[in-house]
Amino acid sequence: MNQAQHLRTDYRHLQAVTTRWHDNDIYGHVNNVTYYSYFDSAVNSYLIEEGGLDIHDGEVVGFVVSSSCDYFASIAFPDRIEIGLRVGKLGNSSVQYELAVFKQGEELACAAGRFVHVFVDRQSNRPVPIPDQLRSALARLVVE
Repeated sequence: MNQAQHLRTDYRHLQAVTTRWHDNDIYGHVNNVTYYSYFDSAVNSYLIEEGGLDIHDGEVVGFVVSSSCDYFASIAFPDRIEIGLRVGKLGNSSVQYELAVFKQGEELACAAGRFVHVFVDRQSNRPVPIPDQLRSALARLVVE
């Protein structure tokens, strides 16, 4: 992924995330695995708040089946960051999210990633169509 292609204005939704002291590793920056936690939190916050996803009792849950991240610049506690979120592909039972990490107020991403959710029936773990309310929320984030 090319950093020049990851501008704040390219993302339909921005989610503020608070870095924490323990996010920093021995090298003094946020450890690479922590970015995935930021991505997961931003996506699930959106799904709950905008799509009505019931993570506790709902019949449908999203399973991550694929993920990746490219890193361009370091972040560290106490940086204030925002996660840019957009949808690159919206299928029948799956969605590919495209995400980017921005320091507050900066236009260029420090990192960019993607992950794929497959929505499944909570009881059977079998793929199911994305529920209408959730699909509608995801459709607002689709980029061409």
